[in-house]
Amino acid sequence: MIGLEYVLNLYSIQHIELAQKLGIKKQNINMWVKGRQNIPKKYLPVLEDIFGIDRTYFSKEITEIDQLEIQKEKIKRELKPVVKKIEQHFSLGEINDLVEVPVYDEEEMNAIEWEIERRSLMARFKAAMEVVDDNPYMDTYRLIVELMEKAQHEIVLQKTVEALAHYYQVLPDWVSTGSEQDEYEDELFEFFDDNNY
Repeated sequence: MIGLEYVLNLYSIQHIELAQKLGIKKQNINMWVKGRQNIPKKYLPVLEDIFGIDRTYFSKEITEIDQLEIQKEKIKRELKPVVKKIEQHFSLGEINDLVEVPVYDEEEMNAIEWEIERRSLMARFKAAMEVVDDNPYMDTYRLIVELMEKAQHEIVLQKTVEALAHYYQVLPDWVSTGSEQDEYEDELFEFFDDNNY
């Protein structure tokens, strides 16, 4: 679905209503939504102002994550949430650094932020599984899923995953959950060294 179509549905705005706001014919909106015609660049800033949504969303095929981001912006405009505090989280992926994450006074905002993060992780996991068609590590993925289903709250699993992230330099050394974790990793890495892993 193209972003403009999603936004119009989300805001319950008819094509004719948007056409009137833009001073154009309804057919133009229909052509944009159906992808038969690109949205002219001169209308993108106007759409951005009307909906408070980044102009890049309007003319592209949007993902589930894009849909959540659009919903988040709509909720922000409607509820005008206040940032209660800023938390620092380590972000893996493109950034690999500490990022500031706002915590809002409106639970709806926090819930949608959490859902965006969850769906992003699911998409990355799916992409990792699809790196090759006949994935030779399917058993490893199966074990990871089993562990997440049955033991995700177990401290040993959490400590071991963090240790492996440090061992393979996915996480930098300065990102740690504490001295207990550091001791656990020292012992685990010593075992790896002793057994030539």
